[in-house]
Amino acid sequence: MGTLILHPVRDGLWRVSARNGTVLGHIERRPTPDGDRYSARRLVFATLTREVGEFWHLADAADCFR
Repeated sequence: MGTLILHPVRDGLWRVSARNGTVLGHIERRPTPDGDRYSARRLVFATLTREVGEFWHLADAADCFR
């Protein structure tokens, strides 16, 4: 898919978009006792998202959108 852009929405939440501006989904940081986890949610329709998974690293969560 190419280059992704992560737009900070608020602390711990990023909007993921393609280079052409198409919004692909969101990544949310969730603190856990073992460290932060990053939850990736793909935008399916204008208001519907589907969880892709949880990851230990922000970069791994972003790779789901490629």
